[in-house]
Amino acid sequence: MTDTILVINAGSSSIKFYLYDIGTGGDLAARMGGQVEGIGTLRPRLRARDAQGNIMAERDIAPGHAADVPNAQDVVGTWLSGHLNGMPAAVGHRVVHGGPDLDAPVLVDDQTLEQLAALSPLAPLHQPNNLAAIRVIRERRPAIPQVACFDTAFHRSHGPLADRYALPERLYQQGVRRYGFHGLSYEYIAQRLRRALPEIAGGKVVAAHLGNGVSACAMVDGKSVDSTMGFSALEGLPMGTRPGRLDAGIVLWMMQQGMAHDDIAHLLYHDCGLKGLSGLGNDMRELQASDTPGARLALDYFAWRVAEGIAGLGCAMNGMDALVFTAGIGENAPAMRQAIADRLAWLGVRLDNERNARHGPRISADDSQIGVYVVRTNEELVIAQHTLNLVRAR
Repeated sequence: MTDTILVINAGSSSIKFYLYDIGTGGDLAARMGGQVEGIGTLRPRLRARDAQGNIMAERDIAPGHAADVPNAQDVVGTWLSGHLNGMPAAVGHRVVHGGPDLDAPVLVDDQTLEQLAALSPLAPLHQPNNLAAIRVIRERRPAIPQVACFDTAFHRSHGPLADRYALPERLYQQGVRRYGFHGLSYEYIAQRLRRALPEIAGGKVVAAHLGNGVSACAMVDGKSVDSTMGFSALEGLPMGTRPGRLDAGIVLWMMQQGMAHDDIAHLLYHDCGLKGLSGLGNDMRELQASDTPGARLALDYFAWRVAEGIAGLGCAMNGMDALVFTAGIGENAPAMRQAIADRLAWLGVRLDNERNARHGPRISADDSQIGVYVVRTNEELVIAQHTLNLVRAR
């Protein structure tokens, strides 16, 4: 074993990996990171860089070697074994759904895997792939401790009003409730605010995680009190390929039209959101560079509904002291941040053009009634911290 923690984030078409060195005082320092992308395509690719950004690997992979997540995990393991003097002390995984019972990271065993697999229908794009990477490592390296860290755990601090749908009690007892997601990202934001912006960390903050997956979270004193996402990763704000808020009657109508369950699921997870509205795709950069009516519709819709969701979270906190943008779009798309802020002008939100162009950290004008910030998220570091803490406690 080496004094390192490996973090794995396995998705449907990529596996991201990050290696952290464990310092003598228990501090974690990034050593390298990378990903296998294009899993299941004709041209999968391995990329890796060290902590300074120097390229360690950038090459194509034979399609058969990355046909699915287990095969791609083997590619990652083989490559890492050539750059380590031994196996990591532990491996931490992002697992999207922990259900109603798992409200903190756990060491993985057979019972935990079975429990998490039963939640796969609630996160079909993520959960099966998260668990596939865990199974591969358990099969190849059973002695290495593995830790599952849940995107839902941060939101288990919700009160009963935020946790419920207007449905009969029996469904709530069966697990039909508002879980919330992107919790690892929000946990990092809460930690970062305490260190870098303590003047707002204890207040009423809305954090907007805008990436291919999109949600916003209301935090009071660093704890989640509400989120735009709910039972599954489909609810809430419009996303790259998912619709967000949707009248349940539309799904009933699709069924009446003869659409099968799998066809409806594929449509909702893969063909909606920015992709569905634009008719072009879900890449924010491409949409902003396009002059087609579909692209403009998608961008305007996105800005409107995200602003609406942010404003609504103010009701959960009876106010708002600060707004934080994070994740790929939130961190890197100043025009979209401005478009969202424009729709929040009635709340006194005003951005400073130069600060926004520099990506912050503060991007609001001096006379803005609500401070607006850009904070780069780091879910992987949170996973590494939890993994190290659990392994040491064991």
